[in-house]
Amino acid sequence: MTDESSPAPAPSKHDRFNARLGIALFVLYLAFYAGFVLINAFRPDWMDTIVAAGLNLAVVYGFALIVFAIVLSLIYGVCCRVGGES
Repeated sequence: MTDESSPAPAPSKHDRFNARLGIALFVLYLAFYAGFVLINAFRPDWMDTIVAAGLNLAVVYGFALIVFAIVLSLIYGVCCRVGGES
């Protein structure tokens, strides 16, 4: 059992860095995703535009969202690991 009467330890400098970094990367991804949603909401005809290798904007943007999420998660993992060693 845990002792619920003892106060939780204060977050460390490293924990605060990780939280700020996570929020910043989330906001970056949110802006990229909002662009996708706004194009679909207000200019859906743009999604039919062929942009690369016979693929339309909807497919290219959709794959870019997936790849961007993976890249951001790798950046977060590397930055948190490096920040934790100092």
